[in-house]
Amino acid sequence: MSKGLPEARTDAAMSELVPEPRPKPAVPMKPVSINSNLLGYIGIDTIIEQMRKKTMKTGFDFNIMVVGQSGLGKSTLVNTLFKSQVSRKASSWNREEKIPKTVEIKAIGHVIEEGGVKMKLTVIDTPGFGDQINNENCWEPIEKYINEQYEKFLKEEVNIARKKRIPDTRVHCCLYFISPTGHSLRPLDLEFMKHLSKVVNIIPVIAKADTMTLEEKSEFKQRVRKELEVNGIEFYPQKEFDEDLEDKTENDKIRQESMPFAVVGSDKEYQVNGKRVLGRKTPWGIIEVENLNHCEFALLRDFVIRTHLQDLKEVTHNIHYETYRAKRLNDNGGLPPGEGLLGTVLPPVPATPCPTAE
Repeated sequence: MSKGLPEARTDAAMSELVPEPRPKPAVPMKPVSINSNLLGYIGIDTIIEQMRKKTMKTGFDFNIMVVGQSGLGKSTLVNTLFKSQVSRKASSWNREEKIPKTVEIKAIGHVIEEGGVKMKLTVIDTPGFGDQINNENCWEPIEKYINEQYEKFLKEEVNIARKKRIPDTRVHCCLYFISPTGHSLRPLDLEFMKHLSKVVNIIPVIAKADTMTLEEKSEFKQRVRKELEVNGIEFYPQKEFDEDLEDKTENDKIRQESMPFAVVGSDKEYQVNGKRVLGRKTPWGIIEVENLNHCEFALLRDFVIRTHLQDLKEVTHNIHYETYRAKRLNDNGGLPPGEGLLGTVLPPVPATPCPTAE
């Protein structure tokens, strides 16, 4: 009897070590496949039309920011882009006026309509950028403005009784104007894009491309792309946001061939071969704005308006705004704005000094 006891205990111990078999998870039944040939008309194909009608009633919001030194034709290009006077041209400077000491932010709103589709367009200009001898922290007012629009949207979004349609003042696109030096990017260009590419969609644009020959323009574009890549600056469309192979193929072509767009802007019309065209008159002839042999304005217009406008808005909402929103809520312990630490706008992240403009 005394010998059998340890054996019994050993058996009991072993039974405790052996885990009980887990029940297999219930596998959901596969839906029964139905022949795609419907017996009659249902009307699923009208969903797109329903969405179109509803969207046409509410209209669209699109907010575009232009950044660059004075004299690069920012206002003219935006007016040419939307074929209307949507951006005020800076009046000619005289000796009595003082150059603004800081970067100003000026937003001008317009409602433009085409084919029954209404768009509330807001053009945000940044006069004073890069015009100083010392441009230290020159991007801070711009970064602050962009973050303030995210903050405004966030506060509306977390309200208990929020509006059915939250006004969208977030910057969807930033056209950054590069001076046509033909050599390389300035330290100011690199520092600005390095900081702002993390919070907004930046599209680099070479202004006044008619000041360069075709060979100079091609070489300058390649040099700019190389410098952006070396400095780790991501411009729109960003590689990591390509949704599928089709998007990747299309956007790779834009990133490797078109960017940065070398453009010419003009709101004056001239007669060329019996047609009225937008262009710039020179002693050598007319530079046609919408002629791809003369400049890449048409490519920029198609890119911003005809193919990627909705994607610009979606990347702004799903990537840049969500990044800001997650950080704000995390900093506030998950509380919405107005509670705890989130009552006021956070100060911008301390920035490294901006190099002196050349």
